[in-house]
Amino acid sequence: MSFPKLGNLAPAFTLQNQNGDKVSLKDFRGKKNVVLYFYPKAMTPGCTVQACGLRDTQTELDELDAVVLAVSPDPVAKLAKFVDKHQLNFTLLSDEDHAIADKYGAWGLKKFMGREFMGILRTTFFINKEGRLTHIFDKVKTKTHDQDVLAYLNGQ
Repeated sequence: MSFPKLGNLAPAFTLQNQNGDKVSLKDFRGKKNVVLYFYPKAMTPGCTVQACGLRDTQTELDELDAVVLAVSPDPVAKLAKFVDKHQLNFTLLSDEDHAIADKYGAWGLKKFMGREFMGILRTTFFINKEGRLTHIFDKVKTKTHDQDVLAYLNGQ
């Protein structure tokens, strides 16, 4: 799988959020910059650090006219628990069949403790207000992700 091409329109999607409501990428066109990030699994240590970092930078993201959409293969009910447990203030989206992760090139072969398996490749996509893909972080560090996102958005 390869990433979508920078400068092109980001691949369209509609997924259910943590409340079971449908959210589409097109909902933000002409309104907000989108930080779309894919993460492997809610409630795990790395994913929690990453999510809480973004939660804590909400004011700065608002000032940059940016909205965060986080996608994982978790079911809606687990996303709701993740939001409640950590008071997350952005949208989590359920991609149980990983179809959207496939479209974005964020699903692939992973290696962990000598084992190989298919899963989410932790990746962040930046989409401007026109719906075009402007940047991709494919080497995401969970501890600094929020600051890396802000640095990119401030430098555009």
